Amino acid sequence: MIGSRRRTQPEAALDLSIRHDPDLITYIEHATGENIRNCYQCGKCAAGCPLSAAMDLQPQQILRALQLGQTDLIFSSDTLWLCVSCQTCVTRCPCEVDLPRVMDALRAWAVVHHHAAAQREIVAFQRTFLKSIELTGRVYEIGLIGGYNLTSGHLFSSFDLAAPMVLKGKIKPIPQRVKAMDEVAGIFRRARELREREAQPQRAEEEKGGGH
Repeated sequence: MIGSRRRTQPEAALDLSIRHDPDLITYIEHATGENIRNCYQCGKCAAGCPLSAAMDLQPQQILRALQLGQTDLIFSSDTLWLCVSCQTCVTRCPCEVDLPRVMDALRAWAVVHHHAAAQREIVAFQRTFLKSIELTGRVYEIGLIGGYNLTSGHLFSSFDLAAPMVLKGKIKPIPQRVKAMDEVAGIFRRARELREREAQPQRAEEEKGGGH
């Protein structure tokens, strides 16, 4: 019965416009369309998760911490940044809670509210990856390796692999842009406009506080 009700709900886009809601679970449910309270800790998500062995909290424990309002536990956890959204947990969940979607919303909240990532290397990789896409429309491997090493602090990581891969023609020494760069630029422009709209309430709040 729960599953049939869940499938009738429309897909909701992540909505950071309500990020100032003091109740995090309310924000998550509004932003994702998921009912966090449906999780009853059966553990099927953890049993099927390919990364559960590397997680300090199991996936269902993130949801339980969210139910209990233990936000510090959530945002200090490696699990939040290790989830790769493989969807295994969704297919196994008897209540059809879209846990990867919840993880995405929690990561978005963490970034907006300046919670330091427990796995800073993952954030560094994601930002470097997106910058490569923005500049060339595809992944420029050498730039990705160099950019990640600089931003993560691992200056010489994987550099021993670069020369052999270039010599074997596996990666290109010079970046090549896709033909549809206008479309790519449009995607990033819309993303910046969205971030700007989301930042306006925060700036207004800060200015109001500064006035006092």
